[in-house]
Amino acid sequence: MTGEVLVRLLGVRKGFGGVVALDGVDLEVKRGEFFSLLGPSGCGKTTLLRLLAGFDTPDAGRIEIAGKDMTGVPPYARPVNTVFQNYALFPHMTVEGNVAFGLRMKGLPAGEVRKKVAWALELVDLLGLEKRYPRELSGGQKQRVALARALVLEPEVLLLDEPLSALDLKLRQELRVELMQLQRRLGTTFIFVTHDQEEALVMSDRIAVMRLGRIEQVGLPDEVYERPRNRFVADFLGRSNFLPARPHPGGAETPLGVLRLKEPLSQEAHLVIRPEKIRLYPVGNGAPARENLVRARVEEIVYTGAENQYYLRAGEVRLLAYTLNQDLQEPGAEEFAYGEEVFCYLPPENLVVVHE
Repeated sequence: MTGEVLVRLLGVRKGFGGVVALDGVDLEVKRGEFFSLLGPSGCGKTTLLRLLAGFDTPDAGRIEIAGKDMTGVPPYARPVNTVFQNYALFPHMTVEGNVAFGLRMKGLPAGEVRKKVAWALELVDLLGLEKRYPRELSGGQKQRVALARALVLEPEVLLLDEPLSALDLKLRQELRVELMQLQRRLGTTFIFVTHDQEEALVMSDRIAVMRLGRIEQVGLPDEVYERPRNRFVADFLGRSNFLPARPHPGGAETPLGVLRLKEPLSQEAHLVIRPEKIRLYPVGNGAPARENLVRARVEEIVYTGAENQYYLRAGEVRLLAYTLNQDLQEPGAEEFAYGEEVFCYLPPENLVVVHE
């Protein structure tokens, strides 16, 4: 990935009837970047992708790709290609025919088409399946065919509209890794639409979190997760504990008492702490910290395999804390029981101040 901006949106607006889909979006995507558009249904992420592809036209604003204004440029003349959610494979064509379709439409010689198709199929590990039809393929294989068909045209930007959403969880997790590796090997710019927070965090170089046609925050995965700009980003991107807070000489006054913060609080806000950042200690053995220590009772336990999720009650406040599922023989490993009283330590460096 370089510092060169490949895709730029300036004040882009789009509406459908009386509904505003995009409300003055400014965005830059760098060459060679795996960039994700993340947000709930109806936030405008697919509309943004369609505008980049040229399937829709913005009502206002400007879209540039590789320094060129895309106003009036039809989809087939843009240096992009799209992988759709439903893959959109031609059912009457073989794998080879589907991948070769765009090349033949461009009028390339038959020998060059065969060579490029073989390259693309090898890229997505589908050599040997050239003569199969889409109905004879698994969901994962169909996804790979759609990728090969898009990549064989060597676009500068590959647009991916939730291409993994139709797959089961295990296959989706496997293909995430394959897609990441493929993007790094090719160096092609990927713009990936998803509503799956984990998918965006795992795969992306950078993420744009969207809501109601606007971009709420853009940043590296750890930036948007660890330092959300507002309550929506904190709430949408993973699980969070929220505490209303007011300035106090000792830090912040909250329903859990006065909590010390890394930086002073200047106005009313909310404190956010992720469940995995809360540390739990048995009451009987005491806890190493004195500040930001809250006594709570275990109300519910959810076992997920990799971790235990503890739903805790501290006065009127409910907290959620995660602990790794560890061998109890390991030093420091603890498990807690229903109804047990525990100490919750809320580290100052993990209490993030957010506003609405």
